[in-house]
Amino acid sequence: MSSPETLPEIMRVIAIGDDKTPQSLQITQAPLPDCGDDEVLVKIAAAGVNRGDCVQRIGFYPPPPGASEVMGLEMAGTVVHAGTQVSTVKPGDRVAGIVAGGGYGEFINIHHSHVLPIPDDMSFTDAAALPEAMMTVYANVMENGSLKPCETLLVHGGASGIGSMAIQMAKAFGARVFTTVSSEEKAQACVSFGADHVINYKQSDFVEEIKILTDGTGADVILDMIGGDYIQRNIQCAAKGGRIVNIGYMNGFSAEVNFLQVMLKNLTLTGSTLRARPVEEKARLTQLVLENFWHFVPKTIQPVVHQTFALADAGAAHELMESNAHIGKIILDVARED
Repeated sequence: MSSPETLPEIMRVIAIGDDKTPQSLQITQAPLPDCGDDEVLVKIAAAGVNRGDCVQRIGFYPPPPGASEVMGLEMAGTVVHAGTQVSTVKPGDRVAGIVAGGGYGEFINIHHSHVLPIPDDMSFTDAAALPEAMMTVYANVMENGSLKPCETLLVHGGASGIGSMAIQMAKAFGARVFTTVSSEEKAQACVSFGADHVINYKQSDFVEEIKILTDGTGADVILDMIGGDYIQRNIQCAAKGGRIVNIGYMNGFSAEVNFLQVMLKNLTLTGSTLRARPVEEKARLTQLVLENFWHFVPKTIQPVVHQTFALADAGAAHELMESNAHIGKIILDVARED
């Protein structure tokens, strides 16, 4: 068990090069972060790679004021120091959690109310795949989308890190889940996650498929990270009183929309981000995930890890993320040297 006196003064972190390409990512050195009285200092063993990291790399989605400029929105590791006002977490505890930045490094400070206890039989690389996805799904599907048991959820990009988690959490909640994918391999993966029906959008129109699958009723909740032309198509296949939640816009932020359908169907269009939420809001979400879904881990809800990379290979991890060839999460194994 480490103490502040035995910790190094300098740590390795990933820096973004001038041309902002995946190949520009490189290891550099930075001082250890200060640990506040209400925080814990964690020695990072693994960190999740998220699409938001790629967006930050190219110059968008900056960290909120006061957060680390280093990329990385979730991590798993071992507590090495606890602030004077912390009584719920202690050095030696294995924890995972969401952070506003700094995951691509060897140490990080995190508010004590933002950590999740890692099950004894779970690896750090698996644990690092959970926090961002579970918090995002809870905030957007359960809260903004107000999903109810027995309702229908449509998840776009079901083989992604968020998509694979949304399928599992919604099924554990008692919902019926449909999803869209781009290949047979991803379709089979989504079935294994629990999806009731998978639509290959390259082979059929998901709007028409959803109408058939729901006997013309439509999807009660739609989780979309695609945007662009999907915005209007989501409106078309949403049920009366449906809720459409956007968490990303891979196909663009704008579209031509027929708002008459929004009015006639009494639809709710909403969206959110997690990174810039205040400490209290993240603490609330963490507690709700702990109370409502953490007991499903790892039997009913399992981390889906596509591939792990050493910290020095963060650029290759970004290349894989941007290729959209992965199923589930991409993880940096910070403890790995090769």
